[in-house]
Amino acid sequence: MVTIDDIRMKKAAVSVTGLGYVGLPLAVAFAKKVSVIGFDTDNDKIKALKEGRDLTGEVDLNELRETKMKFTTDADALNDALFHIVAVPTPVNKNNTPDLSYVKKSCSLLGPRLKPGAVVVFESTVYPGVTEEICVPILEKTSGLVCGKDFWVGYSPERVNPGDKANRLETIVKVVSGMDEKTLDLIACVYELVVDAGVYRASSIKVAEAAKVIENSQRDINIAFVNELSIIFKRMGIDTREVLEAASTKWNFLNFSPGLVGGHCIGVDPYYLTYRAQQLGYHAQVILAGRRINDNMGRFVAQSAVKQLIKMHKDITCCKVAILGFTFKENCPDIRNTRVIDIVTELQDYGINPIICDPVADADGARKHYGIELEDLDTIRDVGCLIVTVAHDEFKTLEFEKLLTPEGLLVDVKGLFDTDIIARKGFGYWRL
Repeated sequence: MVTIDDIRMKKAAVSVTGLGYVGLPLAVAFAKKVSVIGFDTDNDKIKALKEGRDLTGEVDLNELRETKMKFTTDADALNDALFHIVAVPTPVNKNNTPDLSYVKKSCSLLGPRLKPGAVVVFESTVYPGVTEEICVPILEKTSGLVCGKDFWVGYSPERVNPGDKANRLETIVKVVSGMDEKTLDLIACVYELVVDAGVYRASSIKVAEAAKVIENSQRDINIAFVNELSIIFKRMGIDTREVLEAASTKWNFLNFSPGLVGGHCIGVDPYYLTYRAQQLGYHAQVILAGRRINDNMGRFVAQSAVKQLIKMHKDITCCKVAILGFTFKENCPDIRNTRVIDIVTELQDYGINPIICDPVADADGARKHYGIELEDLDTIRDVGCLIVTVAHDEFKTLEFEKLLTPEGLLVDVKGLFDTDIIARKGFGYWRL
């Protein structure tokens, strides 16, 4: 097996497959200490990285331009590494079942290039058992090598929080696991090279896999609870955020806020856990109930906006509507699994074609994956309804009155604006 000294002395390289929100920061961090091969199948992405451009916004551009990492789309470059990290996406299919195609393809690419003594670590979010029951057989079949004799595997779940400049790879404790003690020791030592916060050694690969999916499932359920409260309190004529503010004065109250739940983690990971549970004969109830609530919040927002416009005696067929925000979270270009699209499609069902603006979002991705053309903020004027969906810093200081018509409606999904000021200006207002 490759040793930590081999890696430290740059006798053995580290490869990172998948240079997205997870893999790129990890690869750049390792490249400061050891030899790194950054591999991705996306030609445009590799071209941009070679030019010092990071489309994710997760890496310091000076560090990217100064890195000594080898960026490549040539899978044969993986031949030169002995410590392999796989950090490819694991989305869900249209029926909310796990899509492991990227992981499987990565294993098929890596297998023929795997050398005796190599270690493979998976970071992609999966359900417990995927590493050993799905990935290992593919690696063995395509390499002709035997796991545990010729190569070894481990799992270290990613904990990336896109757009978060405070909680970074280096400052978050890294969970690591290996198929045996020797593998675990090596993996722990390798990650300790770049993770200042240290590592937590899980007792098994399955424990590490499970820890990842429950981290986000827990948040999903808590957000679903406050989202359901919002639906209930709206019928009671009570402001949900005022209720939460009052309740949060109790020392052990968990302060979650209602909102849209998208992205590649919270809106996806629970389905990996419930899928595996169903395979084992158990139908998850609480987790899936939370998913149903959160998956319907975009439609709820759109329907509530339409109802509010009707109450204000607005003709919805003629009302000009604009949506500010298309990413799944604030100050981040990531549009993966954004639930803002649910607001758009529901409004379209009412015959409303909203203008959509997001100065932070990946405009090319919005066009390619959703068929959405993002407009510039300065083109939005005299709209009858303004729906602010994402708490970008740029939106927090927004002079909404310059965008709305007199007595227009402001739908404040994130609760960014002062309700008293809005009332004094004579605008209609709705928030979760």
